[in-house]
Amino acid sequence: MTQVFFYHGAADRIAAACALLGGAYAKKKSMLVFAPEKAVADSVDRMLWTQPALGFVPHCRADSPLAAETPILITDSLDQLPQDERLMNLSRDVPPGFSRFHSLIEVVGREDAERDSARQRVRFYKDRGYEVRYFDLGGCED
Repeated sequence: MTQVFFYHGAADRIAAACALLGGAYAKKKSMLVFAPEKAVADSVDRMLWTQPALGFVPHCRADSPLAAETPILITDSLDQLPQDERLMNLSRDVPPGFSRFHSLIEVVGREDAERDSARQRVRFYKDRGYEVRYFDLGGCED
């Protein structure tokens, strides 16, 4: 069964997501980032090019010719999966077919709209029997 992790209370959701992606890369773990909104996908892409300041997190779009050899992939569709280990959801909806993944990572900011949609997703997962684990990012930033 898919493990569901909610990282909540992020002052900057994209920065928090990128920090988690950097951590996954450092541990040699691949990650598929579901970002159906172009602005969100572009922000993640841009930030991974510049953070950390003295490092680089290899990433590309899932439809890139380099996708097969790149650990962090950004996609707006989950129709064709290049991997099924870890999915990071940066949409406000339950990602379609999330149960195909071993782990689902949700990153939630402090805005009311983000928190409300996250609560709905938590209810959805719990109603279907998934255990949800929480990590508070509120004390890690600012």
